[in-house]
Amino acid sequence: MNTTEAPVKLTHNEEIKAAIPTLAGTIAATLQDAGADHFTPDDYEFLKFHGCYQQDDRDQRKTGKHYIMMVRSRIPGGVMTARQWCVFDDLSARYGNNSLRITTRQTIQFHGVLKNNLRAVIRGINESLLSTLAACGDVSRNVLAPPTPAYTPARDQVFADCRRVALALAPQAPAYPAIWIDGVQLDLEKPENRNFVDPLYGKSYLPRKFKVAFAIPPVNDVDIFANDVGFIAIVDNNQLIGYNVAVGGGMGRSHGNEATYPRLADVLGFLKPEMLLDVAKAVLIIHRDFGDRADRKHARLKYVVEERGVDWTRAEIEKRAGFKLGPARPYKFTTTADLYGWHPAADGKWFLTLFVETGRVKDAEGRRLKTALWQVAEQFPHLEFRLTTNQNIILANAVETDRAGINALLAQHGVKTENQASVLHAAALACPALPTCGLALAESERMLPGLIDRIERLCGEVGLASQEIIIRSTGCPNGCSRPYLAEIAFVGKAPGRYQVWLGGNTAGTRLNRVWKEVVKDEDIEKELRPVLERYASERRAGERFGDWVERIVWAEQPVAAN
Repeated sequence: MNTTEAPVKLTHNEEIKAAIPTLAGTIAATLQDAGADHFTPDDYEFLKFHGCYQQDDRDQRKTGKHYIMMVRSRIPGGVMTARQWCVFDDLSARYGNNSLRITTRQTIQFHGVLKNNLRAVIRGINESLLSTLAACGDVSRNVLAPPTPAYTPARDQVFADCRRVALALAPQAPAYPAIWIDGVQLDLEKPENRNFVDPLYGKSYLPRKFKVAFAIPPVNDVDIFANDVGFIAIVDNNQLIGYNVAVGGGMGRSHGNEATYPRLADVLGFLKPEMLLDVAKAVLIIHRDFGDRADRKHARLKYVVEERGVDWTRAEIEKRAGFKLGPARPYKFTTTADLYGWHPAADGKWFLTLFVETGRVKDAEGRRLKTALWQVAEQFPHLEFRLTTNQNIILANAVETDRAGINALLAQHGVKTENQASVLHAAALACPALPTCGLALAESERMLPGLIDRIERLCGEVGLASQEIIIRSTGCPNGCSRPYLAEIAFVGKAPGRYQVWLGGNTAGTRLNRVWKEVVKDEDIEKELRPVLERYASERRAGERFGDWVERIVWAEQPVAAN
């Protein structure tokens, strides 16, 4: 009897990565062809590694495909200089749609870039000493770090460690400088290109994306457990003594596919700072070696951890890193929120957190935020511009004498520094979705502000005025806005129709569950009213909506409704 197993059928992505390990494709040749308005399907996949997504304006599809590019920067820890902010502002005005989109991974996206302007944008980003390499693709994405400088001087060490990990996990693909800096097409037949092997990723890179984050308790402002690997800082007397490592988190799932699901990372143990890079590389290599390369929907590290087990995962990390993890140290998270307004930093300086509705930095009637931030950067060049995973921006490194001038400049453009947004708007997140994202099934960014207004009116009617509830929306189930950690989440299923999830918590330590499989946009208040009325009358003193749902709703309804 023949017991030889049939070879696994790899996905097309795996085949093209192995065939062209430099990640060059024919990108440079297409860039040089002024008559071409888009890239081939294979180059579409390669472009992701370079920080780009080829899209089209879905509002115009009735008249054909109008191709546009999204460009995503790679900004470790979300920290930019004022000069870098000005460069990004200029690039968005010259080559994009004159807006900057702060993402939930502390990066900036440019939308509406035409193919013939793509190299100018990416080259400009690199000349500012930032990059787009590995902002997308089957590699380690942007590494997150706590943005708020309010709590402990140890934040500086954590940020330095974030930078070290980002550098250590960056791919070395030679196509990136060739295409975007030198403007040349690599000869794919040269042996050194055909046989290129990345020192860390190998010839085929990872099965899917890989996300890393750092957090400092009690603030979980990076949603640490949504990442493939998270490092939870253990601080004693303002000194960093090491990290608890958490492995196996991820938000993505697919409608109707029970083999896909959101998952929180498991805390596996403690490590000293000098062990950090070895552990980060070990976790990434486990994903590289054991991730599913036959099914991209099942290819994230979280499925390896879930199916092989926590003990197996810990043992593999220890084997590859060359040392044992210690027992996890005690810690506690209490919030995922940003601190809005002016606050003193741990070093005696000041910082200002500005609310950015759904992360979109633009000039609107009555609030010209984009112009205001550009002028702040020009007039206060010593400031740091810090991006938060809640899609806001922090102006850090200010001295006392800066505050009045910054306030006055912002006020000239209708930008408040106090009472910037209602509690529901301030706690909300949304992915871009339509019209730019090709995966979107429903609206998100363009829908959520109006929906929040409607839910606020409903809350006022049922006795919940000014009660904070974390609400997040996403245009598809992939979870870019981390909806499965929200107290209320709207996940797009079709135009104007959403799956509704309830029951996350404010610390970012509990997943929510499906409450309604499909709700029409116009029926959302009707569906939410009874549950919000019950919450208003049944909640305990100080009890959050998500905690009440966990205590009451899921006790009555242990299986998700359809």
